[in-house]
Amino acid sequence: MAEAVHKLGAPETPLYREPPHNIEAEQALLGAILVNNDAFYRVSDFLKPGHFFEPLHRKIFEVAGELIRMGKTANPVTMKTFLPAEEKVGDMTVAHYLARLAAEAVTVINASDYGRAIYDLATRRALITVGEDMVNIAFDAPVDMSPADQIEDAERRLFELAETGRYDGGFESFTDAVKTAIDMANAAYMRDGHLSGISTGFRDIDGRLGGLQPSDLIILAGRPAMGKTSLATNIAFNVAAAYTPAQQADGSFKAANGGVVGFFSLEMSSEQLATRIISEQTEISSSKIRRGEITETEFEKLVACSQMMEKTPLYIDQTGGISIAQLAARARRLKRQRGLDVIVIDYVQLMQGTSARAAQNRVQEITEITTGLKALAKELQVPIIALSQLSRQVENRDDKRPQLADLRESGSIEQDADVVLFVYRDEYYMQNKEPEEGTPEYEEWRMKFERVKGKAELIVAKQRHGPTGTVELAFEGQFTRFSDLAEEDRLPERFE
Repeated sequence: MAEAVHKLGAPETPLYREPPHNIEAEQALLGAILVNNDAFYRVSDFLKPGHFFEPLHRKIFEVAGELIRMGKTANPVTMKTFLPAEEKVGDMTVAHYLARLAAEAVTVINASDYGRAIYDLATRRALITVGEDMVNIAFDAPVDMSPADQIEDAERRLFELAETGRYDGGFESFTDAVKTAIDMANAAYMRDGHLSGISTGFRDIDGRLGGLQPSDLIILAGRPAMGKTSLATNIAFNVAAAYTPAQQADGSFKAANGGVVGFFSLEMSSEQLATRIISEQTEISSSKIRRGEITETEFEKLVACSQMMEKTPLYIDQTGGISIAQLAARARRLKRQRGLDVIVIDYVQLMQGTSARAAQNRVQEITEITTGLKALAKELQVPIIALSQLSRQVENRDDKRPQLADLRESGSIEQDADVVLFVYRDEYYMQNKEPEEGTPEYEEWRMKFERVKGKAELIVAKQRHGPTGTVELAFEGQFTRFSDLAEEDRLPERFE
């Protein structure tokens, strides 16, 4: 028995395990960069100074990168003025160490392999940190962190690590921010329609918003029967149908146009949503599709449309009453597995908060949801279109156009949103006021109704980075389809 105990606590098991690292790979890569600066560009798109294990190597890589980006040469001579050259590294100075790195450098061909090895080891070290934190928190069982919260936190950290290869957050230099802004301007220049965001597929909406901007929370609100879901579905399908992937340097894919869409449908089933999209695409009314009142030609049209739609990257989650934490976890998972460029949520009032305090107060619950959605949009760097109901006070006014004050249940919706859009159709209210035919009022009503028939207004009530105002759209109720209005100057020439 004593022998067994002795074996269990075998002295050869080290008490302290060193984090995984490879100093030789770091030295080889830095040497290659010092000999041939082109080696830097083979690793600069994925490797950052923080990925190096040795602090001096981090400093060398950072200084070399700055010099090379400025168009200067980075070699042991030019770099020693930017480093503590007289400081000791073992038995040699930093200046000698730089010279040794360059002298023992391998060919530039292996640079990306060494870079990838350093990156992978840094990721493993970050995984160890996340894992240790998980274990420690689970052991401590803090009162303010339930197991569900811990799972969500771990999932968020792992997602961040998977997306960026680092877990630090913290400050970002203004230089990096400027670089990102310039990259965005370049992407807008290269993209169809010169939009900085993703095109909605509607000319006039894009003109007003500049497309759907990454990390924006876009609230799309309206009274029932105004066409909120139809417009959101139209935009979601347009974005997914326009998707064209472009391969990145690290082998991953990114949308060159359009995007992968995650649609959280809390109100309608995925089948109902698909019926709407098919109806809109084939111009066969959804009620006819449901009742089976379709001809053979129309059925062939449906089959052709469904085959085309099979390739469309539109993913639907039909969980009713989903919580903000579940939604975030599923969105992260979709982004990891399939990519994700736009999220649509139909609609906010059907979602649930997670904290106990929020559950007692509806206003606090909506506040938690909108704050969580804005945080998720920033984390995933995607636009989120969240649909919202409007309060009944709209119905009591003569002018039933919605205003920001009509957003139901919480001022936080207006506060957290980057863009607030209202869908309004005068036609809906006008048709309910139809007077008796043959009366003088009827003629006046008919003329007014003809003016608004088949038209919808999209009111941009708030926009953080652009003008507010109204965009006019065409609406075909039987196909639940919005489209751009034909402008007078774009119509074909008419001969009287």
